[in-house]
Amino acid sequence: MKLWTCVLVLCAAAVCVTCEQQPPSDEDWLELDTPQGPVRGRKDPDTDLYVFYNIPYATTPVKKDKYKPPLPAPVWKTPFNAVDKRVTCPQATISFPVEFEPTVTQEDCLIANVYVPDTRKKNLTVIVYVHGGAFVMGSGELIKFTNLINNKDIVLVTFNYRLGIHGFLCLGTEDVPGNAGMKDQVALLRWVRDNIASYGGNPNDVALVGSSAGSASVDLLMISKSAEGLFHRVVPESGGNLAAFSIQRDPLEIAKSHAKTLKFTNVDDIYALEEFYKTASWESLTADAFFTRPDSTFLFSPCVERDTGTEAFLTESPLSILQKGAYKKLPVLYGFANMEGLLRVQLFEDWKHKMNKKFSDFLPADLTFKTEEEKEEVADKVKKFFFGDKPVGDDNILSYIDYFSDVIFAFPMLWAVKLHVEAGNNEIYLYEYSFVDENIPLVPHTNIRGADHCAQTMAIANRANITHADETLASPEYQNMKITMRQIWINFIKTGKPVPEGSSLPAWPAAGADRAPYMSLGQKVELRHEPLLETRYRFWEDIYQKYYLEPIPPPTPEERQHQEL
Repeated sequence: MKLWTCVLVLCAAAVCVTCEQQPPSDEDWLELDTPQGPVRGRKDPDTDLYVFYNIPYATTPVKKDKYKPPLPAPVWKTPFNAVDKRVTCPQATISFPVEFEPTVTQEDCLIANVYVPDTRKKNLTVIVYVHGGAFVMGSGELIKFTNLINNKDIVLVTFNYRLGIHGFLCLGTEDVPGNAGMKDQVALLRWVRDNIASYGGNPNDVALVGSSAGSASVDLLMISKSAEGLFHRVVPESGGNLAAFSIQRDPLEIAKSHAKTLKFTNVDDIYALEEFYKTASWESLTADAFFTRPDSTFLFSPCVERDTGTEAFLTESPLSILQKGAYKKLPVLYGFANMEGLLRVQLFEDWKHKMNKKFSDFLPADLTFKTEEEKEEVADKVKKFFFGDKPVGDDNILSYIDYFSDVIFAFPMLWAVKLHVEAGNNEIYLYEYSFVDENIPLVPHTNIRGADHCAQTMAIANRANITHADETLASPEYQNMKITMRQIWINFIKTGKPVPEGSSLPAWPAAGADRAPYMSLGQKVELRHEPLLETRYRFWEDIYQKYYLEPIPPPTPEERQHQEL
């Protein structure tokens, strides 16, 4: 299934999880005393790191409580053997073109993995990596970052969080308040605060990194009061909190419409709807991966909650929070690849015909219109801007890629840069990643190559089935780019600045409200002073100022009954 390489949205195509290892000898184990109890990890055979897998950072509510916030983590008295059990959270099953090691999918899936360098040093910088997967699939271990932390001065944490309906059903009731998956992420950050010193990390020196939906996650965490103070620098890679896929516009309506597809009809009774989702089979809740929706969403994602008496993750729209500046300002390394829209390229042969038939079906879900006529007028305007008077076809596939680059990733992130700076954050470092070499496939119907969705993440990471030595199989140019990217990322993660004084790299000042300057990370690394994607940004800014649809929380049952009267 070729779709895997473009729709996974966690930038981990063609990777496998850790392979079977020989039984460890006694000297391969490292036992640590932690607030949870003694924990035993073992030496990774390919790196100079100890790895502590499968540590429960919280307890997952299950059965009829499965949509509630996470429960406290367990504690123990005898040593916990932190070995890889390949645990994943419930998610859709998809056939992939690569062979994956078997995983264990279970509801109680909230586990962390900690990579600790073989050193006696303490108070090391901590990276917390949030995986992508469109909020509907993935796990913490699909991408490896051991080559980013091999200088013995960083501790890395990866983890699982609840996905899809399990993580993001949002009814606004006491049992299904919403944002379970984001509350898992907050619980993980609190676990890091309370536990990471036992692993050599400094809880006051935490960098939060994420790619794709993980990028949108860290962007949302940055503006959530529930996560304030739990991290100190932020690296969102290809995904922002203003994207259509990042926030459900009307979560109750989404829950109702999806329930209808599962043959449940009594959707207007909120408690009947709640009971349906609480008792629905695992298979039905994970039947759809939601990857081929034309409205630039994946249906179930974070939501704006209503106050249900328990700690909420988000009770106001991201746009409102950014406009008010009502969040703690932190250094941010913010950017995307130049052809993020390649995410949708393998749908091109089907979608080009559908776009020509009714382009309005492909407008993002965060736009709203008073009438169908108005919607069609705007759709015609957008289509003409990107494709002129020609139909969507093979000769303008690059415009198709630009369109999806903009609506899913580039415009929301650039809009956020402007709002961050206007809110007083003068530490937003903006980049566009465009490096390609001869190993990157040509865009279909062209002789042009582009950097795919989250290409910068893969330049920094080493994939799970590739050792450090295997990276020499990459072209010399790409090897050099990987070294440069890792240097930039480590600089920022440790200091809050991507390029320190005295570096051989170009000086990199923070961006202004006009989205400039920004660093072009391509065949050359160079600072550019013109606003990034100026013409396209201005086009979308005009549309969003007129037609933006604010997300709404689910109503209380009383409000819902009143509305129906």
